Amino acid sequence: MNPFRGILGFVVRRLLVGCLTVVAVATVIFLATQILPGDPAHALLGRSATPNAVRALNQSLHLDRPALVQLKDWLAGLGHGDFGTSFQTHQPVRKLVREPIINSAFLVLVAGAISIPVALALGIWAAVRRDTRFDSATTFATLAVAAVPEFVVAVTLVILLSTNVRHWLPASVILADGEHPWDQRKELVLPVLTLVIVVVPYITRFMRASMIEVLESDYVEMARVKGLPERVVILRHALPNAIVPALQAIALTLAYIAAGIVVVERIFGYPGMGHAILNAIEARDMPAVQTLGLVLAALYVGLNLVADILTIIVTPRLRTSLR
Repeated sequence: MNPFRGILGFVVRRLLVGCLTVVAVATVIFLATQILPGDPAHALLGRSATPNAVRALNQSLHLDRPALVQLKDWLAGLGHGDFGTSFQTHQPVRKLVREPIINSAFLVLVAGAISIPVALALGIWAAVRRDTRFDSATTFATLAVAAVPEFVVAVTLVILLSTNVRHWLPASVILADGEHPWDQRKELVLPVLTLVIVVVPYITRFMRASMIEVLESDYVEMARVKGLPERVVILRHALPNAIVPALQAIALTLAYIAAGIVVVERIFGYPGMGHAILNAIEARDMPAVQTLGLVLAALYVGLNLVADILTIIVTPRLRTSLR
C-alpha cells in the first residue's frame, strides 16, 4: 500500500476531528459569553440608558432571542464565513479582527523564530555536556525562569530597560495610523524578549531529556562502537531521533505563546489579539470576543495537527504503521 495514502487518510481523520473540536469550542465560547456579567446594551448606551432604549437595542442586535437560537444563527453564519457584526463599531467582525490577528501572528512568529533555535541548541548542548557545569547552570536557570509568570518577566524588563535604571527601550508599543508593528522594531524588543524568556525553558528542558534518552540508546552506542566520530554520532544518529518528540513540545509552545500574549500585549499596549479580546470584553462586544476566541482555538488545533503530521513524516516506524 502506498504510504502517502496512509498519511493522507490520517490527515483527513485528524482534520475531521479538528473541525469537530473547533465547533465544540465555538459552542463553549458562545455559551461562556452569555453568562458574562453585564448587558451589552447597557454597556453600549451607558448608565443613563432608559429601559425602552435598552429593549430596542437588544431587539436590533437580536439579543432578545433565546440563547440556543442565537447559537444556531452564529454557527450557521460561521459556516458561510460570516462572523457577525461588532456591537461597538457596527463593522463586520472579520474586518475588525483582521489587523489584530496579523499583528499577533507577527509577534508569535518573531518570538518563535528566536526562541525555538535557541532552546533547541541549549537543550542539545546540555545533553551532550551532561553533568557538567554548563548542564547544571542550564538546568537551574530554566527551572528558575519557568517558575516566573510572564507578567512578572514583562514588568521586570520594563523596570530594568525602560525606566530610570536603564532607559534603553520604549515601554509600550505606540503606533500611528497606518503603521504596523514591524515598522517600529525598537518597540518590539521588550514584547519579543518577554515571550522568548518565558518559552525557552520549556523547550530546552524537553529537548535535553529527549536527547539524553537517545544518547543512551543501543543504536547510538553501536554507532560509537563502530568508531564513528562523536560529532557524526550526535548529528546523524542522535539528533534526528531526539527532535521528533520535541516537535510536539514546539507545537504546544507556539500555542502557549498565542494564548499567553493576552497578558504580554496588555502590559506593552501591543495592538494584537490579546489586547483586542480584553477591549471587546470590557465593551461587551460579544461577536468580537467569540471570533477571537475561536481563532485561538483553531490555531491550537492547527498547530497540533501540523506537529502530528511532521512527527509521522520524520518517523519511519509511524509511517509504516499507517500503511
